[in-house]
Amino acid sequence: MLGEGSFGNVFEGTRLSDSRKVAFKYVAKTEHMENIRLGGKSLPKEVALMIRLNKGPRVPQIINLLDWYEKPEGYILVLERPTPCTDLQNFLMRHGGKINESKARVVMRQVVTAARICGERGVFHSDIKLENLLINQNTMQVKLIDFGCSRPLKKSAYSSFSGTRVYAPPEAFQRRYHAKPATVYSLGVLLFKMLSGRYPEKLKPQTFTWTLNRANISKECRELISSCLERDPAKRIHLEKIILHDWFQALILNSETEKEKEKKKKTE
Repeated sequence: MLGEGSFGNVFEGTRLSDSRKVAFKYVAKTEHMENIRLGGKSLPKEVALMIRLNKGPRVPQIINLLDWYEKPEGYILVLERPTPCTDLQNFLMRHGGKINESKARVVMRQVVTAARICGERGVFHSDIKLENLLINQNTMQVKLIDFGCSRPLKKSAYSSFSGTRVYAPPEAFQRRYHAKPATVYSLGVLLFKMLSGRYPEKLKPQTFTWTLNRANISKECRELISSCLERDPAKRIHLEKIILHDWFQALILNSETEKEKEKKKKTE
């Protein structure tokens, strides 16, 4: 077993046809299990939304559904299993509970990309958190996993919350919240947690401000966290604009510098 959660258990395995290492997620059927019609068929919600995500160019930042099977008592998802990998929660623990701003920026760029593409393909993940992000410690490649809480993206408001409380925006508990602002809030929680080792929900407002101001991070990073964790969803930074924030420019510039260096070496 690789993991156990409220929506299913995940096991490691090997695909016999080509000896590829895969993960099997088994989800037991329940009386209230939701189905979605896709291509004229009624499919389990998680399966349907992952198939929807797979349409179009492959997204390296999102776990890939390879196949699925239905049984009388449940269904099985066959997923890619990147190795070596661990979840971001364990990754932080191995680094003393938090990571530096440079590493956090590499991680966040990939997570924001995954969240944005989910939205573009009509999927609201609804549970972006440390445990639902795999990371390769050698390459720092990140993948978003576990679509058990996911929902079809809609422009109108949701009335019930599905996900993890400490990552939820304040409006989620007022029975009226929207997918993209809620996603932005969860991204802000994720970034704050990676850099400080603490969850903003568990801090008093003055303690949160003090922690953010005293953190050894750039002004741009503090501004991004604050704009993601804005209590008023209408004032939050838009999901599509996060990647354009000044905080990410350093990563883009470094990447361009590295490409120039490689180009120069080849020329020489």
